[in-house]
Amino acid sequence: MFGPAAFLWIVFGTIFAGAVHDYLSGMLSVRDNGASLPEIVGNQLGNGIKNTMRGFSLLLMILVGAVFVYNPADLLAMMTPESLDRLFWIIAIFAYYMLATLLPIDKLIGKLYPVFGFALLFMAVGILAALYAHSSSMPEIWSEFYNHKANPEASPIFPMMFVSIACGAISGFHATQSPMMARCLKNEKHARPVFYGAMVTEGIVALIWAAAAITFTGGYDGLQSFLGNGSPAILVNDVSKSWLGTVGGILAVLGVIAAPITSGDTALRSARLIAADFMGVKQRKITKRLMISLPIFGVCFIIMMLPYEALWRYFAWCNQVLAVFTLWALSVYLARKHKLYVITLVPALFMTAVTVTYIFFAPEGFGALTDRLFGVSIAYEWALAAGLGVTLLLLVLFARFLRLNSDKRLSLPTKVAE
Repeated sequence: MFGPAAFLWIVFGTIFAGAVHDYLSGMLSVRDNGASLPEIVGNQLGNGIKNTMRGFSLLLMILVGAVFVYNPADLLAMMTPESLDRLFWIIAIFAYYMLATLLPIDKLIGKLYPVFGFALLFMAVGILAALYAHSSSMPEIWSEFYNHKANPEASPIFPMMFVSIACGAISGFHATQSPMMARCLKNEKHARPVFYGAMVTEGIVALIWAAAAITFTGGYDGLQSFLGNGSPAILVNDVSKSWLGTVGGILAVLGVIAAPITSGDTALRSARLIAADFMGVKQRKITKRLMISLPIFGVCFIIMMLPYEALWRYFAWCNQVLAVFTLWALSVYLARKHKLYVITLVPALFMTAVTVTYIFFAPEGFGALTDRLFGVSIAYEWALAAGLGVTLLLLVLFARFLRLNSDKRLSLPTKVAE
């Protein structure tokens, strides 16, 4: 719906922002004995940011659990008899989340993930092959390079697209899951394919589905029209069954279902562990796990009552803000180690401008608050100025940190400095 700009963001965002973010945050966790994201960020940015990250990470985990229920429930409702409706599958998925959160990993998640992984792989390969088999021409990237939203003024590409496409280019949520993988790695050499490679794979899957959606609906305007009358779940179901047949379509849809469900279960599990660590509650006994988990499930269920579109945007913004914190922490770490910090500084600056501009401009941001209080919403130009202003301020602070860090190093004795 944002036009060809979405394809460019998925490609360049994945390579230069998302994969760099995932790889370096994963490596810091590996070298710090599997430290969690709040600990990693706090070590670089201070205890105040560490405590902020704990709260923010917990909020994001709950939002992930809430937002990744609806689309799988819609798809499962389409594949099953009418008696098993959307509400039934929402309850079933939520019940699975509760079990996955409470039980040891090897009891449930470890047994299901190989099946989910196969379905996800089949989905990606199957849709890609079908995309070439149904070789309808796609619009040239430059021929329709404009915002295809019905109201582009209300949803400009910057910052809306860079928040809406949350997981396909860069995702702060990934860094919260890095410690689990870091504790499983036997050799640091495996980190690049595990962290960087997995994000590139996710970007490829995003590209496959973006291209499939455009091809199936006949173009950007066709996609806009289709989604105006139906949901993304209906589009996924129609593409899969039309291109891969009944059996192949079911397997492909199961792959699409697996992706959000495996995000939701690990997110709520991480939420339990984050809350338990913060409160100092041991998690060996099931009663202790329930004591932490039940309030989390309650908050998650209440959040699910929000309209899906608003819920997705809140999740997406929190997701990108978490990535901003992580990128700034990585930049500080690389600068302290006298490494090439520009590889994280550039995406940190860009995503800072995106997230700040978004929260000032978006309907669910500060603009809604000023509209209710004073009857005036925040104009796009003012929101953009706020985003660029905060970004410039952080750049100045980072430059000051570099100068102080350089002065401190120069003041050390020669042998120590070397």
